[in-house]
Amino acid sequence: MTAREEILGRIRSALSTVDKAETVVSRDYEQAIEGDLVDLFAERVADYRATVVRTATDTVSEAIAEQLAHFGVSAVLAPADLPADWVPHAVTDAPPLDVPALDAADGVVTACAVGIAETGTIVLDAGPGQGRRALTLVPDFHLCVVRVDQIVGTVPEAIARLDGTRPLTWISGPSATSDIELNRVEGVHGPRTLVVLIVG
Repeated sequence: MTAREEILGRIRSALSTVDKAETVVSRDYEQAIEGDLVDLFAERVADYRATVVRTATDTVSEAIAEQLAHFGVSAVLAPADLPADWVPHAVTDAPPLDVPALDAADGVVTACAVGIAETGTIVLDAGPGQGRRALTLVPDFHLCVVRVDQIVGTVPEAIARLDGTRPLTWISGPSATSDIELNRVEGVHGPRTLVVLIVG
């Protein structure tokens, strides 16, 4: 008998005495957190080495333009249903652009589905203003607009707002990984630069 077979045998034996109909999964973990969720979200996003900018609802276009200029992003992509006044000169992804066209762009501007304060995570679900996954993964720069009413405290709260059947992209900072010597390498599997524009 292998170690694997022995372990699985012990699990099967232990589970054979459990009444599956009466087994209840505890859901008493923390569902919400207290405090200023917007400040916590901004702090956690910045911890991931993303750039965080806060702006008012009526200055979104100006704030986007400032960030694009600051990072030298001129060839900009956007989902077809992104508000047109946010990035008037953007090339829209309709019909869907091919990979060379996505790669040739300097960056992309999108909206999001939800932001999670506790983890500093942004979730995209291909909903309004978000576009398809390739649009946000291929360009080297991503500016994501997050409204304050989209920010929740915890992951369970975010899950409650999301449709699990949609394609979900969870973003916690710019794309980064580490090699075996723990040297940080950025931009391997997504944008190397992430700007999060918090609106409201």
